[in-house]
Amino acid sequence: MGLVLLVSAAVLIPCFWQRHIQAGDLASHVYNAWLAQLVGEGKAPGVYTVWQGKNVLFDLMLLNLGRLAGYGAAEKIAVSLCVLVFFWGVFTLISVATRRLPWLLVPGLAMLAYGYVFYMGFMNYYLSLGLACFGLAALWHGERRGILIAVVLAPLVLLAHPLGFLWLIAAGAYRLLWPRMKGWEEWLPPVAAIGIGLVVRWVLARHPEFQPDWPDPPFFQWNGVDQFWVFRPTTRYVMLAMIAFVAAATLLDLLPWQREKGNGKERRLFPESYAVAFCLTSLLPENLRPDESAGWIGLLVTRLTLIGAIFIFCWLGTLRPRKWHFLALAACAAVYFTFVYRDTRLANQLEENAEKVTRELPQRTRVLATIFEPPDYRMVTLHVVDRACVGHCFLYSNYEPATKQFRLRVMEGSPVVVASSDDSEDMQFGSYEVQDEDLPLKEIYQCDAADWTKVCIRDLKVGEKNGAGGIRPE
Repeated sequence: MGLVLLVSAAVLIPCFWQRHIQAGDLASHVYNAWLAQLVGEGKAPGVYTVWQGKNVLFDLMLLNLGRLAGYGAAEKIAVSLCVLVFFWGVFTLISVATRRLPWLLVPGLAMLAYGYVFYMGFMNYYLSLGLACFGLAALWHGERRGILIAVVLAPLVLLAHPLGFLWLIAAGAYRLLWPRMKGWEEWLPPVAAIGIGLVVRWVLARHPEFQPDWPDPPFFQWNGVDQFWVFRPTTRYVMLAMIAFVAAATLLDLLPWQREKGNGKERRLFPESYAVAFCLTSLLPENLRPDESAGWIGLLVTRLTLIGAIFIFCWLGTLRPRKWHFLALAACAAVYFTFVYRDTRLANQLEENAEKVTRELPQRTRVLATIFEPPDYRMVTLHVVDRACVGHCFLYSNYEPATKQFRLRVMEGSPVVVASSDDSEDMQFGSYEVQDEDLPLKEIYQCDAADWTKVCIRDLKVGEKNGAGGIRPE
C-alpha cells in the first residue's frame, strides 16, 4: 500500500508543477462548468443545459467540485482523479492479463498518462479509457463476478465518453470469446473489425457531405507511440526512443535462448489486438462533420492511437521483467517530462498574462480570443482565455454550446455566447467579421512579436475582422 501511495504521489507531480494545468480543452471545460453554474442560477441569458448520457462525466465532476471548492481547486482535484484512474486502470489491466505486477513499466505508464490525449485536454475520453481498463481487468478471466463488475462499470464509462464504452464492449467480448475459439475461428473477430473499418472508409470516401478529413500521411506514424509527441517537435526524439525500446525489448525476449515457456495463444492476444487497433485507426478519418449546423467530430485517429499504446504496454507486460527495462523507461521519462515542464511553463505564462487583462474588465464583459501557439507546436493554446474569464467575463467565442455536442446549448441572440458553430470557429481563428449585434465586444490577442505569451485587449468595431490586429507566433 505504501508503494502505491508513493507512486501515486509521484505520478501527480505534473498536475501541480504549474499554477494551472495546461491541457488544451481543459480550460474550456473549466469555463463551461462555471457557465453551467450561472445557467442554474439564471445568470446566463439564452444559454441552457440538456440531459446528456455521454461525454459528460468529467464536466459533472468539475461543476460539483467547483461549487464546493472553487474552480481553481476543482480543476486540480478532478484532473488528479482522472490521472490516477487512467494510470492505475492500465496498471491493473496489465497485472491481471499477465499475472504479474508491472512495476518496471511505471515510468513508461507515467509518460502515457501525460501523453497527447491528456495535453489536448480530452478529459472525458481519457477518463473513459481508464475506467474501461478497470472493466476489462475485471472480466479478463471470464469469472461471473468480474463480468458483473464490468457490466456495472459500463454505464459510467459511457457517461464519460462513448468511444471508451465501445472499446470496453468490443475488447471485452473479444476477450471472453478468445479462449473458446480454435483454428480459423480466431481470425473471424479481427477480420470482421477490419472489414467494418474498410466499409466505413468506403462510405465516407463516397459521401463528401460528411466532410471527412483524413489524417496526415504517412499513416504508420499514428502507431500509438505518437502519444509521446506533444508540444514541440523535440518530443519526437522521445517517441523514437520508445519505438527503439519496444523493438529491443521484444527481440531480446523472443530470442531462442531467452524464450520462456507459457501459453503462446495468450501472449498473442495483445499483438493481434494492437494490429486491429492500428488498422482501424489507419482507415478512419481524423475529422468528420455529419451535421452542417453542428460542430466537428474531431481528432478521432489521434485519440484512438491511445488504445494502441495501451496494447503496446500490455505486450511489454508479457515480456520477462528486466532491470534495464526500468532504467531505459526512466531515462525516456526524465527527458520527456523535462520537455513537457518547459512548454507548460510558457503556456502558463500566457494564461497569467490573459488573467491580468481580464481582471481589469467590468463583470460580464463580452470578449473573444484569438490566441495562437507557435507553428511547430502540436498542442493548442487557444483556450487559455476561457479559464481566465471564469468569474470575470463572458467568452463570446466559446465553442461548446454551438456544437450541440455538450450539455450546454445556446439560443439565437444570446448575449453570452455566439449561436453559430461556424462563427465561433471563425472567431477563434481570427477571420470573423464583426456584426452590429455583437457589440460591445472586446478582443484578447497576442501583441508582441518577440514574446508570444504577451497579450493585449482592444474594442472591436463593426465590419472589421477580429484577427486583423494580432501577432501570430513564428
